[in-house]
Amino acid sequence: MKLSKVVIILVMLSATGVMYVTINSTDHQKTARPSPVYKHFQKDLSVSQKFPENGVNTEKQVRQKWEGHAEEADEWGERVSGVKNRIETDEKVVALTFDACGGPFGDEYDEELIDFLREESIPATLFFNARWISSNEQVFKDLADDPLFSVQNHGTEHLPLSVAGKTAWGIEGTGSVEEVIDEIMINQSLIEEMTGERPEFFRSGTAYYDNIAVEVIEDLGLTAVNYDVLGDAGATYSAEQVKESLLSVSPGSIPLLHMNQPSSGTAEGVKKAIPELRAAGYSFVLLDGQKLTE
Repeated sequence: MKLSKVVIILVMLSATGVMYVTINSTDHQKTARPSPVYKHFQKDLSVSQKFPENGVNTEKQVRQKWEGHAEEADEWGERVSGVKNRIETDEKVVALTFDACGGPFGDEYDEELIDFLREESIPATLFFNARWISSNEQVFKDLADDPLFSVQNHGTEHLPLSVAGKTAWGIEGTGSVEEVIDEIMINQSLIEEMTGERPEFFRSGTAYYDNIAVEVIEDLGLTAVNYDVLGDAGATYSAEQVKESLLSVSPGSIPLLHMNQPSSGTAEGVKKAIPELRAAGYSFVLLDGQKLTE
């Protein structure tokens, strides 16, 4: 049967590492979650089961708290109340962060970048998406075992975090508190199961949130972290652009870059910027143990 009023939008976003195809039609119904990714990772691994005495609310408690909530979000974007973007310090320190987004066009591994960080003993905080972990399990385990790196949560399906299905960069976000919790906790449980460690930081797909979602993140014992320096614009910058972006840091900056696009200019740009930053007196730290601010 011929579809009427069909609009096909292809959005190729390096920042997400996925090609999204959306079909809108009067004859077409939206496919409901859970998607195959959720089905693949929906295991009996909730925080309440694996870490019952960890001093934070369990997943079950958070679900009960928000059940039937009617409050509407009044903030939406990358700069939302509660989302941390910098380290609170006057010292010349920078926390490099790298996202591994996963998906059909984003599950590669920038080995050159990671090798450079290791050779130069540069600590970095790595935000992993469940899809990337699934495609790179051994590499993930190797990175998680390296004390130079801090392993953190980048969501399950790399979705913007909304309680009302809001869209960022052409990607429809979660549509309820329940979906917000799933997007966070399925990957949280996966990382805990594979490493024995609990991530304490969360960064959403596209780095977009609403303020209700941020409250849920906090209830689950996590801190939402974005950035104050756009390091590689979703791995679309040239090496020179990455270098210039990193040279714009100030004390306490948190640059956002990517480690899932080896054909991008990210690795080369980082390699060019690091010597100049060191010459300017900067050193590099993990997010762990830092006092963060909006």
